[in-house]
Formats: sequence, structure tokens, C-alpha cells
Amino acid sequence: MQPTEVAEVLNRPLSRELLARDLTRLAYVAKDGTPRVVPIGFFWNGSEAVMCTPPNAPKVQALRRNPAVALTIDTEVHPPQILLLRGRAELDFVEGIPDEFLQSSGTYEMTPEQRVEWEAGVRALYDGMVRVVVAPTWAKLIDFETTLPSAVEELMRQRDERERS
Repeated sequence: MQPTEVAEVLNRPLSRELLARDLTRLAYVAKDGTPRVVPIGFFWNGSEAVMCTPPNAPKVQALRRNPAVALTIDTEVHPPQILLLRGRAELDFVEGIPDEFLQSSGTYEMTPEQRVEWEAGVRALYDGMVRVVVAPTWAKLIDFETTLPSAVEELMRQRDERERS
């Protein structure tokens, strides 16, 4: 997929809404060669998805070995709205707490007092974190109204061809 095509998908209003969410599902190849998908907080900085994780998380070692990843950002309503991304994970160790980690939990419902307590707990727990940064090299938006999964589109084309013959 060309960078201009990726940008076109990411600049759609629905994509921007999904990129403003806090949670994505990160798919990667684990150390043992099997697939993994984990929910993880993320922050969209305008061109990259930034996720933060402890340096001892199993995904860090796995991503060093194989940085190919896929992300899914979706809704819990019907019809679902889904943004699929692919790219390569760049790993960056940061001392302290990266701003993106604090921003990635910005829409969770917390009172200001709870937020202060949560942030203090985070700062007390982590000496540093690994930033997992993914610049999308492929993107697809599915809203089940104007866009569909490619397999469904293919089935619909086949059905239409059968009906015309």
C-alpha cells in the first residue's frame, strides 16, 4: 500500500474518531513463534500509534525478534466500526513514564482525585517503560455501511454476477 493510500484511510473522519480511542489490540509473533493478540492502551500522535509497556513484558523481546505487527481499533456497537493497521514496531526505552502512557488513558472515567491517585501509583511502580511505536504502512477502515471486509465484498460481487446471468 502506498503512503498516500494509507494517509487517505487515516484521514477519514471515522478513522480519526477511532484513532482518538484509548485501546487497541496488538497482534505480534511471540517468542515461541505462535501468534499473540493483546489489548493495550495507545496514543495516536498524528502519524504513529504509541503504546507503552514494562521493559520485562514478553512482547518486548518478541518484537525485537520480529517487529511486524497488526493493530485493530474497533467499537462495541452494531454495526462495528473497525480500523485495521499494519506496520513495524520500533522500540524505545524511556526512563520514567512516557507522556503517551498517561495520555493513552485519558478517556477512562476517573474523578480528578482518582486520576491523581492512579498517576502516583504508576510513577511509583515503573522506573521506565518501553515505547512501542508503529507508523502504519497499511490501513483499512470497515464500517459495514460504506466499507466491508474484502471477503464480503467478493461474495457480494459473485452474487451480483450470478443474478445478472
